[in-house]
Amino acid sequence: MAETSELTGRRDLLAATLAAARAENRAALVGYLPAGFPTVDGGIAACTALLESGCDIVEVGLPHSDPVLDGPVIQTADDIALRGGVRIGDVLRTVREAHVATGAPVLVMTYWNPIDRYGVERFAADLAASGGAGCILPDLPVEEADLWRKAAEEHGLATVFVVAPSSRDERLAKITAAGSGFVYAASLMGVTGTRESVGREAADLVARTKATTDLPVCVGLGVSNAEQAAEVAQFADGVIVGSAFVKRLLDHPADLPAGLAAVRELAADLAAGVRRR
Repeated sequence: MAETSELTGRRDLLAATLAAARAENRAALVGYLPAGFPTVDGGIAACTALLESGCDIVEVGLPHSDPVLDGPVIQTADDIALRGGVRIGDVLRTVREAHVATGAPVLVMTYWNPIDRYGVERFAADLAASGGAGCILPDLPVEEADLWRKAAEEHGLATVFVVAPSSRDERLAKITAAGSGFVYAASLMGVTGTRESVGREAADLVARTKATTDLPVCVGLGVSNAEQAAEVAQFADGVIVGSAFVKRLLDHPADLPAGLAAVRELAADLAAGVRRR
């Protein structure tokens, strides 16, 4: 357990965690769950369970009423969290408690509007004070990111941008030059959700992205089982899994212990997948 009362931004911990996975000749496993789902306390328990069961890093989603990147599974979870009254303070508490309980890096994945309304400097300071490692910002154009990047740099936070198969090489270079921590590579065009196959586009996107940066490249959108995790781990620095974890909790709406057991089982299975040679 990480014993600390004065937490600061942990971009350094994120980098060290990704480097440690690379040193073990494997991809890192990155889990995602929205804060406040199924409840605030339940979400904290679930994020902690992921980190205790095989995930190296966790992304805490900030629930949003119009999540343009997210498919129906995560939209359902976001709706449950929002109807439960989740607030940004609950998101920050989720980050803090998951990090303190495990010592692992925890990021926030959020659309830009909630940060803008909360206050850019205030959000960066509060996330750093919660021990957060950084932010994934899927809808913030790099051309409009200077204010956030400055605040993140001052508070020791990573700024993770998303690239897609449609991104041209020149655009990839611009995005990766502005980011830190790692690059989030969306494996296909579309929204989040489990897929039968991850697709060849992901490997091509990772190769093109790596040609522009030394940052680790982590692949998300579609991975739901150990076989897919093993496939992506052959070419990516990290494998990001979200909808599959959310679905495990949705499958046990009135039984949190059973839901936590299910996400633990999946995390362990995926962790074995990213370690396959």
